[in-house]
Amino acid sequence: MHKRQITILTTIIITITSIFLLANSNVSKKNMPYSQIPYCVVSPKIPASIEFAGKEIDITQQDRRERMDREIMAFTYSHINTMLQIKRANRLFPVIEPILKECGIPDDFKYLMIIESNGDIYARSTVGAGGLWQFMESTGKQYGLEINKEIDERYHIEKATRAACKYLRKGYEEYENWMTVAASYNAGTASISKRIEAQQERDGMNLALVPETSRYLFRLLAAKALFSDPVNYGFILQHHDLYPPLPISKEISVNKAVINWPDIAKKHGLSFLQLREANPWIRSTKLNNTKRKSYKVLIPDSMKLHYDPEETNAHNPKWVIR
Repeated sequence: MHKRQITILTTIIITITSIFLLANSNVSKKNMPYSQIPYCVVSPKIPASIEFAGKEIDITQQDRRERMDREIMAFTYSHINTMLQIKRANRLFPVIEPILKECGIPDDFKYLMIIESNGDIYARSTVGAGGLWQFMESTGKQYGLEINKEIDERYHIEKATRAACKYLRKGYEEYENWMTVAASYNAGTASISKRIEAQQERDGMNLALVPETSRYLFRLLAAKALFSDPVNYGFILQHHDLYPPLPISKEISVNKAVINWPDIAKKHGLSFLQLREANPWIRSTKLNNTKRKSYKVLIPDSMKLHYDPEETNAHNPKWVIR
């Protein structure tokens, strides 16, 4: 037999053998538990419905299911961002939830804060929106936040949350539908009002919206679905993985100029960085305060700023495994 014929025959044998092995491998993998398949990527489960702000929203409608599928996959496989969101929420939700309740805003709007900023207190968009609730400077000032080179209350968790509540409440008074209010937070009330008039539809879930706002609504629903049961979407955390609330020991009032914030920090056994972590609205090392306004400054306990896994508790027991 010629060398060329041997080469061709060998190639045929190898090819047939490879096809046989691959076929058998696929058959075996079909019957193999997910956990035993290397590099397994599973399409996450899509709920048939989800409750938001006290209203049950049907997800079985074809377009809704496919849009929900896209956003749940984005959360499920954006591992770093989603994991950080859950960890940060353990610190933020205990502060934000009581304010939403006090202001008459549905608790589910804490997830709007998550999709706006990833729960990053220092978040700043490319267009200049800042803080957890991503206020533009003009809108922040309109809703009572002080914003200048020394103070930026968009980064004040409590004040920014109350400002967001005012915005959301005003939207509900106009639309009487919380999903429409959520759409207006992203697109602006003027844009949403025009679409309501043109389409003769007041429910944000039934409005034809620009792609960004359309996705925004389903990101909101997907965030609630995932935060309600992270394990169901493959996120395995233990209590010590979560970020604990800052150990605030006291609150002081400042009603005059501050020549040097680092001096105040050192007086309380802190670095300027630690003081600013507790008060991220402080944007400079000094404060002119010509109007003698009064500012409440949180002072962390310097002795408890060290991480202690035994002292970290889960705000929501469903976020962790035992």
